Amino acid sequence: MAAKTDDALDDLIAADDPNIDRNQALDGIYEDDSPYPEVRSAVANTDDPGMPVSTIRVYVMGILWAILVAGLNQFFFFRYPSVGIGGGVILLASLAVGRAWAKVMPNWHILGHSLNPGPFTIKEHALVVIMATVGGGSAYATDIVAVQRVYYGQTYNFVCFSMGGILRRFLVNPPSMIWPDILVSCAFFNTLHTRTYAGMGGRGGVSRERLFLYVCIAAAIWYFFPGYIFMGLSYFSWVCWIAPNNIKINQMFGYFSGLGMSLISFDWNQIAYIGSPLATPWWAEANIAVGFVIFFWLVAPCIYYTNTWYSKYLPMSSRISYDNTGAPYDVSRIINPDASFNLTAYEEYSPLFLSTTFALAYGLSFASITSTLVHAILFFRKQIFDQSRRSINEQPDIHARLMSKYKQVPDWWYVVIFGVITIEVWHTEFPVWAFCLSLALAFLFAVPIGMITAITNFGFSVISELIIGYILPGRPIAMMMFKTWSTITMGQALGFASDFKFGHYMKIPPRPMFWAQVVATMIAGTVQLGVQAWMFANIPDICTQTQKNGFICPNTDVFGTASIIWGVIGPQRQFSKDQ
Repeated sequence: MAAKTDDALDDLIAADDPNIDRNQALDGIYEDDSPYPEVRSAVANTDDPGMPVSTIRVYVMGILWAILVAGLNQFFFFRYPSVGIGGGVILLASLAVGRAWAKVMPNWHILGHSLNPGPFTIKEHALVVIMATVGGGSAYATDIVAVQRVYYGQTYNFVCFSMGGILRRFLVNPPSMIWPDILVSCAFFNTLHTRTYAGMGGRGGVSRERLFLYVCIAAAIWYFFPGYIFMGLSYFSWVCWIAPNNIKINQMFGYFSGLGMSLISFDWNQIAYIGSPLATPWWAEANIAVGFVIFFWLVAPCIYYTNTWYSKYLPMSSRISYDNTGAPYDVSRIINPDASFNLTAYEEYSPLFLSTTFALAYGLSFASITSTLVHAILFFRKQIFDQSRRSINEQPDIHARLMSKYKQVPDWWYVVIFGVITIEVWHTEFPVWAFCLSLALAFLFAVPIGMITAITNFGFSVISELIIGYILPGRPIAMMMFKTWSTITMGQALGFASDFKFGHYMKIPPRPMFWAQVVATMIAGTVQLGVQAWMFANIPDICTQTQKNGFICPNTDVFGTASIIWGVIGPQRQFSKDQ
């Protein structure tokens, strides 16, 4: 024990981790707990290996929730602002269903498995939520279907699942990979399954379940105001109300096509549109906020009002592309019937123009890769080396030691899942070598970006669009597939790694976790494709700016614009000098 403590202390002394306080870390090590106080406060340092996990009711509830959540989230994915069903909703609803099951279901046996093994356990509860959310978000390949409307809709994210499983030794097992957002869920689970608390027995006060009920009812009632009764609360552009006809005031303070300097919204869906700010470390949020103010509130107006890139002829902020008349860019006028680029038609029609914020966002996304690498090499070589060493060789904490008692999932299981994909079904002009390059790019960036996400709760994209745009210009379908197999594979692999970390904290055996994720992912992917097909067949004016119910497909607009820039026209013709 003393040797392990000394090794852990050496790790802390050599590390420069912004999430750790060394004095508090020593307390955690001496108490045989995590060195991170936020982990100690949210995750139990004990385990009951005999607790039921992979039961019949888990699969019944998990499959039903996977169908419902995947279907509803795919439906609202095309709406702005979208209303997503997150893990918190499933967590509360599945707890009620699970406890009702334990109370009313008979204890019959089916193929040797009990239909009602007793009280609904915290591990069963966690596995149900994992099954419901593992494929709950819209699969990125469905955006390809939305952009093209006809094909490449058969992905079930198994490449992402395989990569996430293989990366678990770098992003899941090391104690320093804390995943701040996961800690919120762990605290929530432990709160709901705690047996002694205020409002129970002789303890006074409001019980936790009753408090959650009050907050849930209040939130549901409140949403009717910004969502239906007075939508101005969602886009609370109070400065624009003072001067509604002043164009510059509306450009600076407006939300829909301005820079949003009013900075007030009473709609949580707007506030948390890119992720909840509640679980992110303050130092990471402060860095993002400062960067946003500098580039979008200071640099963007300078670019716009100096008419750089002919920006004053366009909205200051927009997610679509434009032609030389200021109308939305009609890509059908510059492509051949096989979706390849037609140079003659392009020269007869128009170059492509982007709004100021859209162009600036592209530049920043690419600069973030090179600037991060250069800055890290120049100033943080030692810290990066220490962090890499700790992620591979650091001493296991109490949670890793508890999980070591269970049978692990062999890496070859993930390799088998990786091998069941279909590369070429339709004519896409996407060669096999480009497919291999896209996966290599995803593997190259998965670990470093995963480390940043696991520590800060923020991530960023890789430069897949730029690379494929130079290698295979004039092939929009190939570009979208390359991006799906690289950037999106990496992003969703990190999502699976996040699930693995959650299972790690909740002490769910790895093999039941593996099979639950595989089953739920297959079902969720099928449901998403079915829901999307129904929507395009039955919702009038879907993916147009005039859709009366808000199904304007904002993500599809961005993806479609990207396919024009990087796939059809190509970055050399769009951005290179003298083009």
